[in-house]
Amino acid sequence: MAVVRSLLFMLILLLVTPPYTLLVILCRPLPHHMRRQSVVPWVNFAIWLVKHVLGIPYRLLGAENIPAGAAIVLAKHQSAWETLMLQEVFKDTVFVWRKEIKYLPFFGWALASIPMIETDRSASRSSLRRLVDQGRDRLGHGYTVIIFPEGTRSQPGAKGRYKIGGAHLAVETGAQVIPVALNSGEFWGRNALFKRSGIVTVSIGAAIDPAGLTANEVTSRAEAWIEAEMSRISPQLHGVSR
Repeated sequence: MAVVRSLLFMLILLLVTPPYTLLVILCRPLPHHMRRQSVVPWVNFAIWLVKHVLGIPYRLLGAENIPAGAAIVLAKHQSAWETLMLQEVFKDTVFVWRKEIKYLPFFGWALASIPMIETDRSASRSSLRRLVDQGRDRLGHGYTVIIFPEGTRSQPGAKGRYKIGGAHLAVETGAQVIPVALNSGEFWGRNALFKRSGIVTVSIGAAIDPAGLTANEVTSRAEAWIEAEMSRISPQLHGVSR
């Protein structure tokens, strides 16, 4: 059944995404907010497919910690699942993406049209400065900025090195940091062709106020909460007994 669900999901997206991307590209002359809104119907449709075709919905913990206004979300990253579903959890979002992604056919082209926030793998001063410039603009327009501090998808039970870019943006702008733990990789593996049905747990932590903190301190606090929460929602992968 997982094979059928996965193939059907891919087939539908292959049919729908290319023509929709062309419509998004045509929206490039429009103001930023209208360009961002142009992808919302596709995102909502893809979310519906994930829930009802793949059978991978989610349960939400800590919903009371979701801020009413713009913030910076530092989230665990295990699969492509969260790039879709976190747009439902948090409203009016933009992601920080590696700039190479915009060259991907259709999906990347649409991102370049919105646009999201571009970055690279370095933590150089120029890279951080670009992140702050773009991030400050997006936050100022009311967007919540979602960043995956590990930079790339990690295997369930594993932990990558947390980078300071998101925390640096928070310190420079004063925006609150919202840590997010999730276990999507247990159902939608990294680069996995076939997905397994199941309920993903998404846990939202209390806001971290960057006032008076360094970027390293903000990163450490977010990392400590996320990894502790990962042990709680996926104890079987972290050697924790219930």
